[in-house]
Amino acid sequence: MASNPLRELNAQGQSVWLDYIRRWEIVSGHLKQLIDDDGLSGVTSNPSIFEKAIAGSKDYDDTIRELTEGGKEAPEIFERIAVQDIQMTADLLLPTYNATDGRDGFVSIEVSPILAHDTAATIEEARRLWREVNRPNLMVKVPATPEGLPAIEQLLGEGLNINITLLFAIERYEEVANAYLNALEKLARDGKPLDRAASVASFFVSRIDTLADQELEAKFQGAKTDEDKTKISGLFGKVAIANAKLAYEKFKEIFSTSRFRELAQKGARVQRMLWASTSTKDPKYSDVLYVENLIGPHTVNTMPSSTMAAFREHGRVRATVEEELDDSRRVFTELEEVGIDIRSITQKLEDDGVERFAKDFNKLLKCVTDKRQNLLTEVGSRDLAISGAGLPQAVDAVLEKLGQQGIGRRLWDRDPAIWKNDPANQKLIRNALGWLTVCQSMQEHLGVITNFVQEVRRAGFTHAVLLGMGGSSLCPDVYRATYPVAPGFLELHVLDSTVPASIAHVEESIDLVHALLIVSSKSGGTAETLSFFKYFYERLRLQKGASAGENFVAITDPGTSLEKLAVERNFRHVFHGNSDIGGRYSALSNFGMVPAALMGVDTHALLDRAEDMVQACGSCVPVHENPGLTLGAALGEAARMGRDKITFVTSPDIATFADWVEQLIAESTGKEGKGILPIAGEKLGEPSVYGKDRLFVHIKLAAESDESTERALKALEAAGHPIIRLPLRDSLELGREFFRWEVATAVAGYSLGINPFDQPNVQESKDNTNRLLEQFRSQGKFSEDPPTLESDGLKFFCDAEKAAQLEKVETGLHGSGKSLERYLTAFLRQAQPGDYLALMAYLQPTNKHTEILQSIRTRLRNATGLATTLGYGPRFLHSTGQLHKGGPNNGLFIQVTADDERDLPVPGEPYSFSVLKQAQALGDLRSLVSKQRRVIRLHLSKDVDVQLPHLEKLLEKVLKPWARAKAKAS
Repeated sequence: MASNPLRELNAQGQSVWLDYIRRWEIVSGHLKQLIDDDGLSGVTSNPSIFEKAIAGSKDYDDTIRELTEGGKEAPEIFERIAVQDIQMTADLLLPTYNATDGRDGFVSIEVSPILAHDTAATIEEARRLWREVNRPNLMVKVPATPEGLPAIEQLLGEGLNINITLLFAIERYEEVANAYLNALEKLARDGKPLDRAASVASFFVSRIDTLADQELEAKFQGAKTDEDKTKISGLFGKVAIANAKLAYEKFKEIFSTSRFRELAQKGARVQRMLWASTSTKDPKYSDVLYVENLIGPHTVNTMPSSTMAAFREHGRVRATVEEELDDSRRVFTELEEVGIDIRSITQKLEDDGVERFAKDFNKLLKCVTDKRQNLLTEVGSRDLAISGAGLPQAVDAVLEKLGQQGIGRRLWDRDPAIWKNDPANQKLIRNALGWLTVCQSMQEHLGVITNFVQEVRRAGFTHAVLLGMGGSSLCPDVYRATYPVAPGFLELHVLDSTVPASIAHVEESIDLVHALLIVSSKSGGTAETLSFFKYFYERLRLQKGASAGENFVAITDPGTSLEKLAVERNFRHVFHGNSDIGGRYSALSNFGMVPAALMGVDTHALLDRAEDMVQACGSCVPVHENPGLTLGAALGEAARMGRDKITFVTSPDIATFADWVEQLIAESTGKEGKGILPIAGEKLGEPSVYGKDRLFVHIKLAAESDESTERALKALEAAGHPIIRLPLRDSLELGREFFRWEVATAVAGYSLGINPFDQPNVQESKDNTNRLLEQFRSQGKFSEDPPTLESDGLKFFCDAEKAAQLEKVETGLHGSGKSLERYLTAFLRQAQPGDYLALMAYLQPTNKHTEILQSIRTRLRNATGLATTLGYGPRFLHSTGQLHKGGPNNGLFIQVTADDERDLPVPGEPYSFSVLKQAQALGDLRSLVSKQRRVIRLHLSKDVDVQLPHLEKLLEKVLKPWARAKAKAS
């Protein structure tokens, strides 16, 4: 049997406790499995944990309904829920408690945080909870505030087991340890046994680094010399572990005194140190940083599920808590030298912790109140509904299979064998599932983002421009289009087009000197993003000289070339991405949250809603109640039934959400000749214009009342088309939907038998583009075949073999002769049922251009009955481009390019943005041809506003025979 690092911790004297509690974890048997398999020997809880479990699941609905009908109010309902969970958990841990003779096997319940500064009330509350739970292996959590210390000593002296929480400072820890010794001495004086007295001192870790790093960042930005910067940079991510190690040194000192030895002779045990807040908050640090570095005797590490899973998978075990103590002392010395006071940090964290726990408690009570009201009135359901074409019954059967195969549990265990069994794929998959737990770490990290936003507002920035592509730009664009800019915050622009006019338009829309440029690239090497940076950096350098870097911020993975560039050019800040999250799954990480926060979007609320969905999709949730698994089963099963074109119908206010989902699904599933085609932005039509390859998804805001859309959907339903309905209370529900669709896409990938976390064909177009640019560098141009035909300013391109085939088709139908109309007719006649038409426009994405292109796609759909997509290049290359080349060969591709009326340089390069755009279009065209795709290119003259309507009229003429045939058939 493979070794389990979690179990190996026990051999080093460290217990593993779970910082999580939930009813289904207990009754489903999963908690017992963790005890048996991982050696789990304790559980902790707090109001925030309970709030997430209650808000995001149905676990407690029956209990809340029953107590509500019995006249109970929110505080009493919560306490009944908490006591029941604690009792059941204590019973599961009782064998551990007995086997360790009372050393381990504890579960903790927290005294109400609003009593943190009331000694007498804390004592009374703790006594009452002790009586209510009535389990020997209970620990009552009491915060180590000045008012909490006498309560702790009194309660320990009465024989209660106490978990002392919210410890940050070594000095406060020393007071807590002495309170424990005082209590032991009281028990001894009273003639009571000491061998069952139990206590842990919960010393918080990662939050120290979160705050210390913020202060270090400010010092770094203000440092005058390279020597100072080197010293400061060497302290990032070091303070929390140094603080904990020095606290452990104090622990050993206190429990080695003659005072304790006398108590030990009477049976007393040490008060173990419990490392709390051990999940990593900053993505640039290892996800097991606060476990691997704090291993040693007489310790407990209480971990959230995500940290347990990470350590189980790749944790390294050796006694480390007493290593490098001199380095820890050096960290404190250097902190003082750079002007940071560790005592002020720990005091602020204690104060903030008490305030935060109180807010969480009030939030919990509101959550229970809301659930209570909703259950009384039977309103508030946000479940998806599936109808039509036998899909509901098929989904039920698939969910049964998913349950039997344990897919829900295996997903959260990060089991790559869900998708693939070969080592190369499994390695990639293991490092691509960080999105499952990013909400939790981001909630802790929001303070860093909030401080940064306040800083740039004070600095006078009025606009923010996101420079990115694909996963780096699509989610911010959802925020830009969905939410208003809060007063005093920054107006967000998103630039993901290399068309020179698009870049010029953004520049003309902002005051560049007061604009914050967000260079966003997960890999750090995205060609378009770096070209945007070069352009705007040069523009700012001309105005601000050496201080141009202060207008830039980077979002990128740790260690990328972009991070290095940001340091060299003195960017204002670098936000790190998570190396275990792919770009299209990064919506709830810094790539999405930083731009949203700059606009003043309520990121706390977004993440809270997302966390609701995390809980609803949890590992212990029955498959038929899991909204992510249910949606994924529906997508996968619909595709298996031939309905592999997902058509999104959204409320207008959240329309761009469909663009984000488009990339997620297309890039995740379009490979190995398989795929699900998402259709975003296609105008809803009559049932007769759709084939039997459609699945409709209606995402509707509660406040929207659109009777015409409802009538159209009912007509589609009556015609036998399956429909999935997703009701949203408000636009902040998008936080839930980001996570739901990520889970669903992963599950759909399982159904298709593909790896949904790679994008093997995206690189092909990039390589072609790079070859063309290299050719331009050496020759000043790149080779391009002449047009097959030119007519009225429109150039038609098709490779010679395909052109000959099209000519043969048209000659057989209409006799000899060449014309653009004939070529287009022959091209469209290749279509078969189940195919789709993709418009790929390398044009400026203006409202006017979009309106005409949308009209063209509607005409194409209505005439041919085929699904249509519309993508602007090069943006779609990072989205549907993967499916175009890696998915099934059922697409007909119409590339639309144009000359540029104006051009802009790419500083430092021999080519311009117009050349870059041309190289991208031609590179993608060649990639499609190499994959034997049916593709043509239509090139417009410089006057796009004239030529695009001309193209529409030409296609209208081409499509008339289809329209007549359809009318005749009907």
